[in-house]
Amino acid sequence: MNLVDSTGAKLAGDDASARMARVVEIAAKAAETVDREGRFPREVFDALKSERLLGIAVPAELGGEGVSTAAIADLIVKLAQACGSSAMIYAMHQIQISSLVSHGIGNEWHRAFMRRIASEQLLLASATSEAGIGGNLRNSICAVEVADGRFSLTKDATVISYGSFADAILATARRAPDAPSTDQVMVVIPADGSRVLERKTVWDTLGMRGTCSDGFLLTATGDAGQIFPKPFSEIAAQSMLASSHIYWAATWFGIAADAFARAQSFVKQAARKQPNMVPPGALRLSEAAAKLQAMKGHLVAAIRRFDAAERDEDDLSSISFAAEINALKVAASEKADEIVRMAMLITGILGYKNGTPFSVGRHLRDVTSAVVMISNDRIHANTSTLLLMSRFDTRLGG
Repeated sequence: MNLVDSTGAKLAGDDASARMARVVEIAAKAAETVDREGRFPREVFDALKSERLLGIAVPAELGGEGVSTAAIADLIVKLAQACGSSAMIYAMHQIQISSLVSHGIGNEWHRAFMRRIASEQLLLASATSEAGIGGNLRNSICAVEVADGRFSLTKDATVISYGSFADAILATARRAPDAPSTDQVMVVIPADGSRVLERKTVWDTLGMRGTCSDGFLLTATGDAGQIFPKPFSEIAAQSMLASSHIYWAATWFGIAADAFARAQSFVKQAARKQPNMVPPGALRLSEAAAKLQAMKGHLVAAIRRFDAAERDEDDLSSISFAAEINALKVAASEKADEIVRMAMLITGILGYKNGTPFSVGRHLRDVTSAVVMISNDRIHANTSTLLLMSRFDTRLGG
């Protein structure tokens, strides 16, 4: 299933789509062992690197391809139909790239680093969670200390997804030891001699097992130029919030789409066996199709909304935009779960069993992560506050 841009054209160019198609073949073969063993999908990311798909969103002037948010989302959807963990890692990587492209373009250190990403096809992770802040990424306990053009940082990160395998980590911290918890910065920390990761917890979960989201004590030193000039509050509001919810939703849509495809194949098989009867799951399949189409429509609309907002910084930072993007995360996470559960009801025991052409157990376990990746309750609480200060936009056009 492809997303489309505002003109109705397919988004990912033929070249990028063909490159991702080759990666998808590898991911599909590896998905079951990645899930069963809870291991990093090394072969998938070797393929993404070989196909030069890790630096695809870096601007062309810095050696990348400068592809759009919609094109990246379309590639994520394709990968998610093969392996949810691989797609989620790719999505999280692209979220970090989005922050660099949006907020590092005017900083020479960050420009040089983006050239490295495009040239070396580096994999980026993030460290926004921290022990003691209760999952609120807009607060930090740790702080960067800057002296003589160098910084140092120690962060007790409860989760750094695929941290052991990342070529760089974008970490948040207070601007200084005496700064308030909400006065944060973000710093790029490459994997070199100045970065140490001490594993504190191991990722052993129901789903998304291949993301290897262990907890670490992160210590690092480096050039003060690695710190983003803009405060993290602006980075979060103007790029990270939207790119996170869009790319996560693309992942969940891809997982749901593959579960739906398996259910559809099951119903078609039943119809061939009894051509004069409507298969029992046919009506439920129609209901699932409607939900999948609604999910796709919401995702496409959110991408277009983000594209428009990027041209107006006031709109990008507005309360109404934040509420709309929050709604995407909540709706996509809930609909994806509903669709996969319906696929299991349609396929019955063959969907419930592992190792059949109709198995959706991995899909179900992966998609249950959606409502707890930044808890929907937390997002509803944030959005309810936003709605006290804004009106719902009922316009159907611009």
